[in-house]
Amino acid sequence: MAKLPPFPGTTGRRDWRTAFDAIRKLLSNGDDTTQVFRIMRALNVGNAPMNYARFIATEEGGRMAYERVELAQRFTDKAFVASFAPGTVGAAYRNFLETTGYSADGLAEISKINREEDMPHPYAWFGRRVRDTHDIWHVLTGYKADESLGEAALVAFSYAQVGGLGWAFIGGAAALKSLKVTGGTLFARAVWEGYRNGRKAKWISGEDYLTLLHEPIDAVRARLNIVTPTAYLHAQRELGAELASYLSASKADKAAPAPERAAA
Repeated sequence: MAKLPPFPGTTGRRDWRTAFDAIRKLLSNGDDTTQVFRIMRALNVGNAPMNYARFIATEEGGRMAYERVELAQRFTDKAFVASFAPGTVGAAYRNFLETTGYSADGLAEISKINREEDMPHPYAWFGRRVRDTHDIWHVLTGYKADESLGEAALVAFSYAQVGGLGWAFIGGAAALKSLKVTGGTLFARAVWEGYRNGRKAKWISGEDYLTLLHEPIDAVRARLNIVTPTAYLHAQRELGAELASYLSASKADKAAPAPERAAA
């Protein structure tokens, strides 16, 4: 694997003070997604060149890197989103957007606390690509986006897929706090399962999403070896809505509207 230079302007040092401040705020309010991006910036040192090198080494990665499609722009194009046939990944993603009220541009806006996000640089473009496909990963894995459990499990899955200590820090902290809040290990086991399932799956960041969205969702899951998250589904049933979303009081309050959030 080629070794690429670091992200311009970075020191190569992790900012633990910022990370601990951000995780404290995130664990107090799971809807404060700004803290997720603070943690990523503080801890994901060296992650960008590693993943970009892996991406351009894939069969189609060089072409996609050359074309540099901004996925958030495509995913907010109503005609594009409406074009997917029933049973496809795109149709499931469209249903996800309609039922949650989330949007790719909302996610992008929250992430802009990091100045690197909009840089005209290959690493920044790849980072936006990972960010903009987060909700598609929710669709593919079956982890709900509007609950703490689903987000924590997908965070662990993401750590297994793309590395970056920030993902592990968030997932681990949520799982540890859950031991006290829920009085058991169901939540933590689901998070650990997310990591293991991420390790088993094919590297999803190397996919051509503009093609993948038109494929049957069951076929894509089989091709990418994305397995059914049995521990997660069990925890979801046993914990119920309130404890499955213990990080967010608003999630437990079914009368409250879902806030526009970005991913964990």
